[in-house]
Amino acid sequence: MYREFFPVTRNLIYLNHAAVAPLCLPAAEAMQRFSRDALDFGSLHYAEWLECYDGLRRSAARLVNGTPEEIAVVKNTSEGISTVAMGIDWRTGDKIVAFEEEFPANQYPWRRLEKQGVTIEWLPATAPFERIEQAARGARLLSISFVQFLSGFRADLAGIGEICRRQGVIFVVDAIQGLGAFPVDVQAARIDALAADGHKWLLGPEGCGLLYISRRLQEEVDPVEFGWTNVSSYNDYASRDMTLRCDAGRYECGTLNTIGCFGLRAALDFLL
Repeated sequence: MYREFFPVTRNLIYLNHAAVAPLCLPAAEAMQRFSRDALDFGSLHYAEWLECYDGLRRSAARLVNGTPEEIAVVKNTSEGISTVAMGIDWRTGDKIVAFEEEFPANQYPWRRLEKQGVTIEWLPATAPFERIEQAARGARLLSISFVQFLSGFRADLAGIGEICRRQGVIFVVDAIQGLGAFPVDVQAARIDALAADGHKWLLGPEGCGLLYISRRLQEEVDPVEFGWTNVSSYNDYASRDMTLRCDAGRYECGTLNTIGCFGLRAALDFLL
């Protein structure tokens, strides 16, 4: 039934290797339509671009059981994780719980904080709950991948989220290897932030990703990249008011990857 949506099957036996998935047909067609429209009409239909951004946030929120106001459109998983890592006001002596087998995108942003006096306790991804809970005591943040890129080990997000709730720890998830293949419910798992690019199980393009960041955590994370669209008055070009947007749009710095947004929205709607 769904094979027709994956023309790659006419040319290849595509063995997934945790890197880049083939586009689904709806994503490719959406980007082709946008490209043709921009070629023929420039930005005449700009209102449709704005609706695409909003529609992408709505679809992403539905996928993870968040709200559109908790979704920022980012370039990739790395930018999403770095937004959280670099936006928190860290204090000397703060502690992070992280996991040894992580892809660099979910290691480097935390390791850079060590020069600010932040300590990291590294655990194996397969650590039992008892060990995770022990490490989480006194920690400020815990970050783990939903699915480990090398072994395929899938974390019990609900169980870890309950530990983070009990210990008052910010819970961050690198979801790129699992989102789209397995359900993720940020409310049930008590996830504070989740990042994923579109080019794996979401079946969309590279270079267009999502950051879920809870309302509560938005108050603790300042935007690091700052441009004209981070502020609430960004539609008023004469304004110089730098009051932040009241939602996750505060983490969107400047013009978005519009063609990518068309593709990713179509891919999410296909999955949904």
